[in-house]
Amino acid sequence: QVQLVESGGGLVQAGGSLRLSCAASGSTGDNYHLGWFRQFPGREREFVAAIAPSGDVTQSDSLEGRFTISRDNAKNTVYLRMTSLKPEDTATYYCAGASASWLNYRSAQAYDHWGRGTQVTVSS
Repeated sequence: QVQLVESGGGLVQAGGSLRLSCAASGSTGDNYHLGWFRQFPGREREFVAAIAPSGDVTQSDSLEGRFTISRDNAKNTVYLRMTSLKPEDTATYYCAGASASWLNYRSAQAYDHWGRGTQVTVSS
């Protein structure tokens, strides 16, 4: 079975930085895309960023360049570096994996594996 485990969440002050990690284990297969979503209270899960094994990136247009996604293929790990954090970034952040290629990676329906989520809280 494929397992995704997030780490790095926690409490941070406004203007600070945080790096999330997600380690994938199991038979992920070739062309395994990894992405990040976040969910605010009372809202549907929304797309943050996704990255292919080649390093090709798809990202949300609403983050003002403050978040950067990267991956280490040797470790099968994806990262999300968050800077200039704002209280409105407070959410549960989820790691997701997609086994198929040429999908709309902005959609949660493209992903077939999900982590448990990690809480990010930004205080003001």
